Amino acid sequence: MPKHINISIRPRDAACHQNGMAYLGLLLSVALLSIAALATMQVHSLMQRRAAEEDLLFIGQQYQQALLSYANASPLGVLRAPASLNELLRDPRYPMPRRHIRQLYLDPITLQADWGLILSPDGKGIIGIYSKSERAPIKLAQFPATLKGFENKKSYQEWVFKGL
Repeated sequence: MPKHINISIRPRDAACHQNGMAYLGLLLSVALLSIAALATMQVHSLMQRRAAEEDLLFIGQQYQQALLSYANASPLGVLRAPASLNELLRDPRYPMPRRHIRQLYLDPITLQADWGLILSPDGKGIIGIYSKSERAPIKLAQFPATLKGFENKKSYQEWVFKGL
């Protein structure tokens, strides 16, 4: 009597189909994770720019107030604008140290100490500062009353903080 061997073989097509679906699922998962990571990075970048912009507004107003303080503390017949930003740290017109600003700040947009300077008409003193960044600002409206001229500006260079 011949022996019959009963071998159960799973169809090859079904195994390939399952492997293909698992691979497709893995690719889809990787794609979704990549999209989520990219979106998170973009949101983080936008938040960093907004924070730098707020820092620029704060720092610019500090310089603006310091330039006004310097001008208001000027004795008669003496220049009302500092020749350099360092003079805001220690006013050379007085024998005792007189400070109009606590420190010299970096531009939070460019991360440089290289501010754009607005000079007085005679070219001897600084009456304002601005960022040298050509980037477009995020904030275009709802500025404080002292900064109303900043609305709808095309670049940070147009945000000029004048003391006089």
